[in-house]
Amino acid sequence: MTARPAPQCPVTVRTFTQRLSSTPRGARLARHLAVAQLHAWGIPHGTPPSDAVAAIVAELAANAVVHGRVPGRDFELRLSLVTGSVRVEVTDTRSESRSPAPGAVRAPDPLDERGRGLVLVDALADRWEVLDHQGPGKTVRAEVDVPGWRSLAGPTSGV
Repeated sequence: MTARPAPQCPVTVRTFTQRLSSTPRGARLARHLAVAQLHAWGIPHGTPPSDAVAAIVAELAANAVVHGRVPGRDFELRLSLVTGSVRVEVTDTRSESRSPAPGAVRAPDPLDERGRGLVLVDALADRWEVLDHQGPGKTVRAEVDVPGWRSLAGPTSGV
């Protein structure tokens, strides 16, 4: 008699993608869209994963607008509900502006007015990395673990 493999629950990956103008308004909209999408997926406003994703999106979108902006080109926000986590990807169109890798982020001096964005991403994300993009640009990908994610993967969990 051959042992049968244990049944596995199907995992549905849910994604949301939006191109936004490389402006402060586009960066604010990215954060609002991310929080609304997480809520639709069953991750309520004000929960630790929602708050962490909101802050990560805000920082990465602001970086895309300030450091990765190419006039006339948008940045892209992609959210994915994957096995055990929410994945955030922000893609800009400037290749020569390279973000430091995880572990290479240095805290700014206390009186510096800038330089805290990736420090926050590093602190809030469970994992993150910088990827080269097809064509011009780069993608910063961050993941936030979501306790109880299996309950979010069902057919009634939203978009």
